[in-house]
Amino acid sequence: MHDLVTLGEILLRLAIPSPARFETARQLDVQIGGAEANVAAACARLGLRVAWISSLPANQWGERARHELAGHGVDCSFVHTRPNARMGLYFVEYGVAPRPVRVLYDRRDSAFARMTEAETDWEPVRRARLVHLTGITPALGEGPRALVRRAMREAAAFAFDVNYRATLWTPADARRFLDEVLPEVRYLFLGESEARTIFDLTGTAEQTLEALARLAPKATLSLQQGEAGSTVLAGGRFYRPRRRFNVQLVDPLGAGDAYVAGFLWAVLGKRELQEAVEIGNAVAALKCSIWGDVALVTPRDVEEVLADGPDVRR
Repeated sequence: MHDLVTLGEILLRLAIPSPARFETARQLDVQIGGAEANVAAACARLGLRVAWISSLPANQWGERARHELAGHGVDCSFVHTRPNARMGLYFVEYGVAPRPVRVLYDRRDSAFARMTEAETDWEPVRRARLVHLTGITPALGEGPRALVRRAMREAAAFAFDVNYRATLWTPADARRFLDEVLPEVRYLFLGESEARTIFDLTGTAEQTLEALARLAPKATLSLQQGEAGSTVLAGGRFYRPRRRFNVQLVDPLGAGDAYVAGFLWAVLGKRELQEAVEIGNAVAALKCSIWGDVALVTPRDVEEVLADGPDVRR
C-alpha cells in the first residue's frame, strides 16, 4: 500500500536562461515538470511511499521522465506507455524584475491527454492512504476529466490543489467542476487569486476560508498567500506560520507543489496541523532556492531550515 498516489500529466520543461527572452534565446535548459509529479517526487524524497499514475510516450523522452521520477523514489510501475504519442512541452522565460516569468504551453494531444479509464490500474488508488489530484488534469479535456472523477470515486480520501490555468478553461468551467470536488475533498489547496477568480471571494484570508468551509465541510482548507505564507482552517480553528523564511529567489516555479508536498508529508506522518503549516512553508521556501520544478529536498534540509541553523555547514 502507498501513502500517497498522484495522477496527472508530466511535461518537458524547456527554460530560457535569464536574462534572455523568447525572441533572443539560443539555448534551452531541459527538465521535467508537472504539478502531480512534482508533489510525488518531493513526497518520495521526504520518505513517503508514493506512486504516480500517468501515460508517457514510448520514446526516449518518456523513458527519461520515468527514470527521473523513479530516481527520486517514486513508484512508476502504474504508468502507461503509449506508442506513437508525444509528451507535452512548456517553455519558460525567466524575467528579471519588473519583467514577469512567462510560460508557454504546447501540450495538445499528448500521451496523457489520450489516456482512458480502461487502461488505468485503479487498484493503487483504492489502496492508497491518500490520493492527490489537481485542477490542471480536468482542464485538459473530457478524457482527463473522467480520470479525475473516477479517482475521486475510488479513493478512500483525496487531496485537491485548485491550480487554475486560464489558458485551459474558464473560471465558470473550473467552478462547475469544483462543485463536484468540494463536498468530498479531504485537503483543499488554493491561492488567493484563485479564490477571487473562481469563487469571487475578496475578503480576508479568514473570511475566504470560512466561505469555502461551507462548500467543503469535510476539508482541511489551505489558502496560499505568497510571501505571507499560508492560512489553514480545520475544525473551526485557523493556523498560520509563526515565521517567515529569508529566501534568495532562484526559481519560483513549483513552489506551490512543494508546499503541498511538505504539508501532506507532515499530515500523513501524523504531525499536528500547526507543524504541517510550518513544514509546508519551509519546503516551499527551499524549492524557491532550487532550479527546476521539483523540490530537491530531504528531511534533514527541512529540519535545518526550521531550526534556523548556520548558513555554512561543514
